[in-house]
Amino acid sequence: MARICLHAYVGGRVQGVGFRQATREEADRLELDGWVRNLDDGRVEVVWEGEEDRAKALERWLGRGPRHAEVSAVEVEQMPLQGIAGFVVRR
Repeated sequence: MARICLHAYVGGRVQGVGFRQATREEADRLELDGWVRNLDDGRVEVVWEGEEDRAKALERWLGRGPRHAEVSAVEVEQMPLQGIAGFVVRR
């Protein structure tokens, strides 16, 4: 299966609830590469790449997020592969 790269903005109650760490853990479980960071406007930004089915699985997970999150919106777009290795939480 082909690799794809996706870019998302996640809105709602997504900061201060462990969203970035949980996203990294889910991405690691799915064997995806990329990064996640908080934005000043209260959203979380995520870029990830990997096998299409696994990448789409993270997209679905972002719509729920971790237990204490309240996701109200997820904007996702496909982008060119970035050649990212590993998955990190950016500050």
